[in-house]
Amino acid sequence: MENLTMSAEVRDLKDEKPSKTRNSGYIPGIVYGPKSKNVAIKIKEKDFRSTFRKAGESTLVDLKVGGKDVGKIVISDFQVDPLSGAIIHFDLYQVRMDQKITAKIPIKFVGESLAVKNEGGIIAKVHDKIEIKCLPGDLMHEIIVDLSKLEKLNDAIRVKDLGISDKIEVLTGIDNVVVTVMPPRSDKEMEELEGKVEENVEAVEKVEAKEKKEGEEAEAEAPAPEEKKKEKKG
Repeated sequence: MENLTMSAEVRDLKDEKPSKTRNSGYIPGIVYGPKSKNVAIKIKEKDFRSTFRKAGESTLVDLKVGGKDVGKIVISDFQVDPLSGAIIHFDLYQVRMDQKITAKIPIKFVGESLAVKNEGGIIAKVHDKIEIKCLPGDLMHEIIVDLSKLEKLNDAIRVKDLGISDKIEVLTGIDNVVVTVMPPRSDKEMEELEGKVEENVEAVEKVEAKEKKEGEEAEAEAPAPEEKKKEKKG
């Protein structure tokens, strides 16, 4: 994958509110790291969106702030306006290449299952991301899963079947099903199944959000969490 670069400018929290930043065509955000204080920055909206489409949350990006190289970052978090869908804030994590980080690697499904084509089976995608821990240089942009391996009804691909490098610690359970092909179901059965899946996803997201918040607060320097919290409220 090509080397990605983003250019940012320092944002003065006293003189420039987040709404003013957005109205001028920028997205407000912060950059932080294990041994650095939070720095309020802003990036042109079109530049951030372009880079985010390519990098996602699992690819290293070279960051420049005010024309100065500050090192490699990952897009660790972002907030979206629920009405417009616009990105209204972002968090960039400045990595140390000798220190492991956690990330969620997106799964890309390719190919066609014979069980679907010949037997009317239904593809059930249980995971769309896999959580891992590794050195920044070993990060994967995405994990390719070939659906053609699902040849019969009830066949499944599990986390342990993904062929992830030994350099990467997989935090998602290795026996977890990533995708399976189920026998045909009635409309009523599908509605009930979809309801259960949505409930499970919501429960997992709440737990992950709580763990992420607790981890960031423990990792940052004492004054940094307060600054970060104040920044996000804007």
